[in-house]
Amino acid sequence: MEGAHRRNARRGHRVEPFIIGVAGGAASGKTMVCQLITQRLQEQGAVIVAQDWFYRDLTEAQLASLAECDFDCPDAVDEPLLLRCLDALKAREPCQVPVYDAAEHRRAQSTRRLLPADVVVLEGLHVLHSEAVRARLHMKIFVDADDDVRLARRVKRDVSELGRDVATVIRQYTRFVKPAFESYVAPSRRHADVVIPWHSGSGNAVAIDLIAEHIRLKLQQHDLRRLYANLQIIPSSFQIRGMHTIIRDANTSTADFAFYADRLLRLVVEAGLGCLPFEDKFVFTPTGRVYAGVEFAKR
Repeated sequence: MEGAHRRNARRGHRVEPFIIGVAGGAASGKTMVCQLITQRLQEQGAVIVAQDWFYRDLTEAQLASLAECDFDCPDAVDEPLLLRCLDALKAREPCQVPVYDAAEHRRAQSTRRLLPADVVVLEGLHVLHSEAVRARLHMKIFVDADDDVRLARRVKRDVSELGRDVATVIRQYTRFVKPAFESYVAPSRRHADVVIPWHSGSGNAVAIDLIAEHIRLKLQQHDLRRLYANLQIIPSSFQIRGMHTIIRDANTSTADFAFYADRLLRLVVEAGLGCLPFEDKFVFTPTGRVYAGVEFAKR
């Protein structure tokens, strides 16, 4: 991937990557969704950025009273650093991301170099809560799972991977995880473009396939259409290409340039008028027949 990045840089390719945000409650299946999306986009090239990498270091006082630390509120994440990372990837530049040790609750001294890609998948609890993060996303996904399923997954994960006991996990869930979900995560669902019901065991392969196909289509589109969903591109034709050839020719006279530029502008205006709302209208012809036509909608 690094070789491809260097080749694109030499050629001056600065096409903005397609950035996806994947949010949802703790243990809802966000990581699995991200992995499945990137697997289906291997040919396009995709990289995952986890919001968990950007947890702030705990102070000595906080480390001494871990039970009082809230890791589920938005302030637990170093958002300015996360935004700088996203902006670097958006500009097709490599970035250094923290290596966070969840067991020690600290960042390692070393960092990890993340290379840009055509698709950037950002995963985390509060990805859709932050307005600054949302502004950088082209697609917003919320992974929805039943509360009981999420709790069962979290207990299993924290006990097996972090060595915590069940009572501690339940206490943390009741005190911090559930309130944070209700206050920040669940309300952010309204910002999602796509809500994926993620079932225990079966997942939702259909949703993943549809999302991956949508992204492939977006990557093939002109860059502006990724930013503006209602932007329409007039299909190319021999007539349009012929007029473009004339107005781009250095030997074209001023009169011909003005004439063909005016014709192109008329095509743009006509195409724009065709996007306006119309409603049915029936009229009588001079021969007395009824013609079913349309007129501009009054709304």
